[in-house]
Amino acid sequence: MVQGLQYNKKKAKLKIRTEMNTFTIGKVAKKVGIGVETIRFYERTGLLKEPQRNDSGYRQYPPEAIAKLSFIKKAKQLGFSLREIGELLALRQNRDATCADVRVQAEEKINNIELKIRDLTRMKEALTKLTCQCFGRGPVSECPILTALEATVEEP
Repeated sequence: MVQGLQYNKKKAKLKIRTEMNTFTIGKVAKKVGIGVETIRFYERTGLLKEPQRNDSGYRQYPPEAIAKLSFIKKAKQLGFSLREIGELLALRQNRDATCADVRVQAEEKINNIELKIRDLTRMKEALTKLTCQCFGRGPVSECPILTALEATVEEP
């Protein structure tokens, strides 16, 4: 009977230690600087493994979850999509992957960003040209910006 009590005490201590090394979803969100709903979304999409729950049903996140969420946040800030972030995380777990594999992903992202910059520059130039034609006076029916947007495209 005493052994049974000791076993339960050890189990309780182990459980307390485990919970002390974990974080609630709110604390994780605050530490990483993202919203609670964002964390839940990453769980639903599979980027983040759903953590164990304590007896009260609260999620208990290990410190590794904070590191992974920080990784995801930084990758998003660099313009990586969630699909691309999943690929980067998979490379991280793949023992056969190399830095060259990660570099290829980064170079593809750079090329993608350069294309977006060219598109944005083209759009800015077109909008600047239209804005220069508009003096900001008169009725809307005579607005050169709206007139240009309403113009039909001629077929070749």
